[in-house]
Amino acid sequence: MKRIMNKWLWSLLCVTLLGAAACSDDDTEGDSGNPIPPALSTENLPDAGLKFLYSALTPHTFTMNVDAPWEITKTAGWFVVTPNKGEAGQNIQVTVTPALNQGEARDGEFTIRAYLAGKLDLSQAEAVADIIASSSRAAHALAANQMRGGYSDALEGLCEKLLELTALLELELDFSEEEVEFADRAQLREAMQRIGAHIDALRNSFTLGNAIKEGVAVAITGAPNVGKSTLLNRLLNEERVLVSDIAGTTRDVIEERINIDGVVFRFLDTAGIRATDDRLEQMGIQRTMSSIERAQIVIYMTDAARLAAGAPVAPEFPLRADQKLLVLVNKTDTAPDCPLPEGTIGISARNGDGIESLRRILRSFVDTEALYHGDAIVSNNRHYEALTAAGDALRRALDGLGSGLQTDLLSEEIRQVIHHVGSVTGRNSLASEEVLKHIFSKHCVGK
Repeated sequence: MKRIMNKWLWSLLCVTLLGAAACSDDDTEGDSGNPIPPALSTENLPDAGLKFLYSALTPHTFTMNVDAPWEITKTAGWFVVTPNKGEAGQNIQVTVTPALNQGEARDGEFTIRAYLAGKLDLSQAEAVADIIASSSRAAHALAANQMRGGYSDALEGLCEKLLELTALLELELDFSEEEVEFADRAQLREAMQRIGAHIDALRNSFTLGNAIKEGVAVAITGAPNVGKSTLLNRLLNEERVLVSDIAGTTRDVIEERINIDGVVFRFLDTAGIRATDDRLEQMGIQRTMSSIERAQIVIYMTDAARLAAGAPVAPEFPLRADQKLLVLVNKTDTAPDCPLPEGTIGISARNGDGIESLRRILRSFVDTEALYHGDAIVSNNRHYEALTAAGDALRRALDGLGSGLQTDLLSEEIRQVIHHVGSVTGRNSLASEEVLKHIFSKHCVGK
């Protein structure tokens, strides 16, 4: 039915525009100097006909705004109308009279109007900016999933379950004199624990989501002169970093982004780790340790000569349980008969041996299957903070349930959980002006 309606509306547009063509014998000319057929010019449309046209299209547009054609976007002197649910090839180029041009669009102009009209929730509005800013296939898929609303539906389902619990508890307050329990406390605890597990799963997905959105941080570490900078140059296929036989050449952290099979990796070339009295080199090593702390993947490099001399193949710095470690033995071309310890990877950064295998291993560390199955994955800091606050409130409610907290206070704790979960989408209430300003300031002009 929707498809038939869309086709009818666009037929109406064509008929209206063709009717305008009959009112003019001369072609008009666009800002670019190209002739524009009069059939595609709104200057010939009667005001009433144009108003009727937009009234008909309004329910199907991005903003649902009938008073001004907000979805007409100026590009290179032309205005382009894009149907919200049209098929490929249905975009129509038109010119618009100054009376219809309502001034320059502000940052996020269309998206905030769509949000205020109820066509998008907050998380979907944020996804619009994420889609525009995405620099990899995985980041685009992540934002597209959020834009489609599956993520919002999952959160809305949590809110509905929490509201059911609150309704039962508040029903008890209406019958407080009879001391009736409508919510069995054992079942209530079980339901709250299930909801808590779901919130924790969403919150924990932030590690993957944020890495895909911002790029997976990979720290390249090791002793001086093992070939860290040469490796980065090889991965980039360009001489990005100065390489020298002098130990300690790299003093600062150098960051570069590389797209490997649809996922962006942020490689951090760090200063070599060793004992030194050089104050500048010590500062570089401190930055190396900071890079290691914030990395999802740590590459620890040694070389064949150090391996033959009995140098350790394991890093001497601590790693988090959630960090991945790759031990590389570089310069294997200088000692082809040198046996590699189990769990290490032999490469030659200078001539490229083993680099493709390294790329495949790095890509295997990032599981993107959930993205392409539409699973809800958190990638936004605001959402992560809201879910963290929701989890904390739910734990307080569970503690209160165990200690016999009064029903009205227990209900209030659960309402706090609903508030924090609901703030992600903002479906139940309009977000504050500060939140809206923060979100839509990240959109480009007109989006």
